[in-house]
Amino acid sequence: MTVGIIVALPDELITLTSLSLEKGQTAQISDTVLVIYSGAGSKNAQAAAEHLITQGVTGLISWGCAAGLAPTLKPGDLLLADSLLDHAQKPVHFNLDWQQQSKVILSATLPVQTGCLLESQQLVSSPDAKKQLHIDTHAAALDMESVAIANLAWQHQLPFLVIRAVADPVTMRLPNAVQHALNEQGDVVLSKLGWFLIAHPSELWGLIKLGLNFNAAKKTLSQVAKQLNLITAQEK
Repeated sequence: MTVGIIVALPDELITLTSLSLEKGQTAQISDTVLVIYSGAGSKNAQAAAEHLITQGVTGLISWGCAAGLAPTLKPGDLLLADSLLDHAQKPVHFNLDWQQQSKVILSATLPVQTGCLLESQQLVSSPDAKKQLHIDTHAAALDMESVAIANLAWQHQLPFLVIRAVADPVTMRLPNAVQHALNEQGDVVLSKLGWFLIAHPSELWGLIKLGLNFNAAKKTLSQVAKQLNLITAQEK
């Protein structure tokens, strides 16, 4: 049996492997784990999951960071989603057996949060917008990829698991520099980021703070990665 892990960003990929992958490329990181660097967003995640399915994976994991919506979630907190809502706030089906088994395994070494994960089709940068989404949906966090992967898993009757660490909490406003530097594929263009910072040097502190939060999330994901053999052994 081989589990497929979909990772949207290079910095999230680092928590699983030291290999450098191009977008859409896969790598076998253990006897039972195949990882793919998808790029950000639901379309990229869907294409990556479809590719993994053609490679014969028997389970899918959505791996990476998430934005916090619940006020109790702080940077670095681990979330194993126990429910999903799509961008229209409609429930998304997946079987919870693997999530519950993984929670038992990870709780032995890490604090584990559970809750609903909401799909977003774009970055949600303001605290007010995040707070309103939490009020409207009671979701604990949001990301852009997990729902697309879950839908394919359900369609192909494959086990599915969300492993996400909080990067930006509900109280944090994402720096304008991040939004400005994104391309149509959801990737940060470093040259655009650099020029924006030259024109708006006050944005630097926000980027530093985001970087520290992102590092906390990556540290958590790296700790989870050490338990992947146990987690994937539970997949059926």
